[in-house]
This record gives sequence, C-alpha cells and structure tokens, in this order.
Amino acid sequence: MAFSILALNPGSTSTKVARYEDDVLLWQDTLRHTPEELAPFGSVIGQFEFRKKMVLDALREHDGDAVTLHAVVGRGGIIDPIPGGTYRVDPNLVERLKLGKPWEHASNLGGVLAYALAEPRSIPAFIVDPVSVDEMLPEAKVMGLPGLSKPSFLHALNVKATVRLAARDLERPWDSLNCVVVHLGGGISVVAHRKGRAVDVNSANECGPFSLERAGGLPAGSLARLCFSGRYSEPDMIRRLNGGAGMKAYLGTTDMREVRRRIDEGDEKASLIYRTMVWQISKEIGAQAVAMGEPVDAILFTGGIAYDSDFVRLIQERVQWIAPCLVYPGEDEMSALTQGALRVLRGEEEAKNYAENVLSS
Repeated sequence: MAFSILALNPGSTSTKVARYEDDVLLWQDTLRHTPEELAPFGSVIGQFEFRKKMVLDALREHDGDAVTLHAVVGRGGIIDPIPGGTYRVDPNLVERLKLGKPWEHASNLGGVLAYALAEPRSIPAFIVDPVSVDEMLPEAKVMGLPGLSKPSFLHALNVKATVRLAARDLERPWDSLNCVVVHLGGGISVVAHRKGRAVDVNSANECGPFSLERAGGLPAGSLARLCFSGRYSEPDMIRRLNGGAGMKAYLGTTDMREVRRRIDEGDEKASLIYRTMVWQISKEIGAQAVAMGEPVDAILFTGGIAYDSDFVRLIQERVQWIAPCLVYPGEDEMSALTQGALRVLRGEEEAKNYAENVLSS
C-alpha cells in the first residue's frame, strides 16, 4: 500500500507544502507571505487561518478536492523538552504549540496546521524531531552557576535525518552509530549522537562556535558587564546575540559566497573571521567527540554552509584524525518530515505521545 502524505513547514515569511506518495515527491510549493500580509495578525498563532487557507488552496490547485491523504506532518515547534521521534499531534500538543513559549516561532504552526487538516479527514497528524529535542546526559546540562543549565536546542530534524543517511551509506543500523553531526547553517549545531540519541549538543543559541548571525559562547564576565553597561535593554541584547552577532556583526553579511569573494580579493579581516569559524567549529567537534565517551564512527557535515567545500575541507584537515568525515550538504526538511511519518505508518516505529514524554527542565 502506498501512503499519501502532506508535509508542512512554516517559516517566518513562507509556508512550504509538499505531497509525497511514499518516498516520491509529487509536488512542492513555497507559499510566500509578505510583511504587509502578516502585519495585521499581531502574533504567529494569529496567522493560523490565513496560512491554513493558503495551504488548502495549494492542495486543491495541485490535487483537486478528492485527494486521499493518509497523514499530515508538520514541522515541530518550540515546546517543552522531549526525546526525539515522531509525535502524534493531539489537542494537548496543539494547545502547547499555541502558547509560543519561551518565544514565538513560525514552526509552532506546523503541528497546529497539520492537526487542523488531518482531524476532519480522520487521519493522523504528526510532528517530527522538533528543535527542543532533549536527549542530553545529565552531566552535559550542568553549568558552573547553580540555577543556570545548558538548554537542548538543536537542528534535530536535519541532524537525525543525516545520521540515517550515513547509516544507509555505511550499511549500519542508524541506532548503532556514534556520530559527531555538524549542522552548518544560520545557526550551528554540533552534536554527539550516540547510538540513536543526542547525548550532548552545543545549544546553537547560547554556547559553542559563533555562526553567521549568532554569538555562540562568550566570556561570562565581559558579557555581564556589557549587559549592565546601560547601553542595551534586555530585548536589544537578546537580538544582538541571536541575529546581530557572529559573521554578520564582523563583516555585515551572512552570505558565505560574499565572504569568499572578499577573501579572494585580499580582505584580511574576512579571512580572519572565516578561519576563526573553522577554528571554533573544529574545537567543538573535538569536545563532542570526547563527550561521546566511545569511539566515533564518523563526523557528518550538513546544512547550507556544507556546500562551501573549502570551508568544510579546512575543518576536515583539523578533525579527520578523529574519524572519517562524510558530507551531506543542505537539508531536505520536507523529506525528513515525510520519512518520520512513513516510519510510523509502515509500523517501523511507534508514534509517541507528547504528554507522556515531556521531560522536566
């Protein structure tokens, strides 16, 4: 039996929609939303009806009104910490996604939209490996100041999909592999993925290497003094750390092609920041290899920056003594979502219940 699946991936200014028959992509649309269209809604969840209509219009345009679906799967949002896997969306999870805490993110609409489209059809709705996946070991969370712990935020959907790709290529069960996974994008996740679980992560918003627009780990004392200098409000500081830092702050761009062009033209500052990103990522890979606590089978590179072969090569030169390096550039979130739903529909794994799996913070 072939399974027909609708996959939804809401972003800040778009909603990606795709339909699959089993593993085969039949069609995909990116529905664009202008700032002017979104402005009247006031909140992310307020956009629900607007985006739902656009998704239904796209489905009707491609497949008509009589299309048969077996499941709808949406991008998982920022929710309470849970282990990785495919989760069935129920009213309890819908209400949690609507809260938008600790902050609002468009991905929270993924599960809400999936449930709204699936419920009238009496078919299941799922989310898969949201960014708040937490499989960290207890000692990985403890920080040097009581009351502060390292949160688990990572590009879990792509990280786990990449481990599965490597397992296929290495002809090994995915949950037998020990991989350091390096997601290179607007944020950078470096993950010790041990036998199916992300036992330690750098937590891309707060620790580890700086990225295209995020600060990464910073000197604590200097940061505290900057926060109390009177120059920044709390919202200003948070925006600066996550969105106005990293390569963007140094070079005024998040386009690696532009940075490479400057380097080729002899820009020494661009070269320094480029090499520093390589340096910091390499160090984090070493740290996560130690956190693994077991021999590393492979180091996996993924995400958009992984298309920059020179950047990846420079990191490989520093870390390839640890383990073989495999490169899977880009990220196919729509396929990863669909694969998560398919594993449940095919009986390869059981869908998890959100309320039964929420972890204490």
